[in-house]
Amino acid sequence: MISYQFMEHGKPLQKVLHDTPRPKGTEVLVRVTRSGVCHSDLHIWDGYFDWGNGKKFYVKDRGCIPPFTLGHEPFGVVEAIGPQAKGVKIGQKRIVFPWIGCGKCPVCKEGLDNYCVSGSRFLGVNRPGAYASHVLIPHPKYLVDSAGIEDGFAATLACSGLTTYSAVAKLPDLGPKDWVAVLGCGGLGLICVSVLRAQGVKNIVACDIDPAKLEAAKKLGAKLALDTRTPDAAQKLQGLAMGQLAGAIDLVGMPATAGLALGALRKGGRYVLCGLFGGELVYPLPPIAQRGIGIVGSYVGNLQELKEVVALAKKKKLKATPVSTRPAGEVTQILEDLKAGKVLGRVVLAF
Repeated sequence: MISYQFMEHGKPLQKVLHDTPRPKGTEVLVRVTRSGVCHSDLHIWDGYFDWGNGKKFYVKDRGCIPPFTLGHEPFGVVEAIGPQAKGVKIGQKRIVFPWIGCGKCPVCKEGLDNYCVSGSRFLGVNRPGAYASHVLIPHPKYLVDSAGIEDGFAATLACSGLTTYSAVAKLPDLGPKDWVAVLGCGGLGLICVSVLRAQGVKNIVACDIDPAKLEAAKKLGAKLALDTRTPDAAQKLQGLAMGQLAGAIDLVGMPATAGLALGALRKGGRYVLCGLFGGELVYPLPPIAQRGIGIVGSYVGNLQELKEVVALAKKKKLKATPVSTRPAGEVTQILEDLKAGKVLGRVVLAF
């Protein structure tokens, strides 16, 4: 099999040839045909997450040590199955759920693998991922049928689609006059707009600094758009939402976007943080209580939520976001393009 690995953090990825694993027990071998490239891959490639004020969390501390294969948006074809793997057949196309838990801790037993205490089996995070021709999956239950969904778009659902679907579920109950802001209109933000519309939310304000991304968000169903470079952005966002900003989903995750959201929310509003750009939140405590604001973190999603977002896509209720397919051999340049903000929507590797 072939994989694209970084040998040192921040250095170009190298093409590596090694033995293709053979599935045992309940394992399934998937031949990867499409693999999404996510912004969080950049942090792992760099080797750390920025915690603000000079603090960093190094990925080596959670088991990600070079040489390492990135990629947590796998899509492909079942190539081989272990003798105890049931419910899947060779040749079937499947989305791979990458947030595989230990199966033993309390959260895994509740079906919340994405919040696994150890998190030691997440593909492309601390286990070899999908920037490769093959991935080995421990059980068929982590494979989701994608019939009727275009392959490239299907590959994005296990992270960007799932992450935003789970985030939307954490919003408060919305009334007809309530608004939701989507902060950051990259790969996550654009599908977030699509998920919101699929869930019946019409009052959406797309927020970004890139006019092309804002225009793409409007095509997907955002009613209004805000260039967040404008002076007094929080006041303008509050005005666009007519004082009824009930929710803000932050797909960037930096002090500026957090400040924008918290400053514009109505009383009882909720700020849902997904983005991992980095930094530190410094905000006065009394107004959080006085305004009844909720601050909620949301990290990817669980297997049941993936099945639900895939069902939306199959029913054509989830409008496809821009996806460009490029050869896997271009992966280093793709990561550089993503870091430079040159990507509209999602880039998917083709194997």
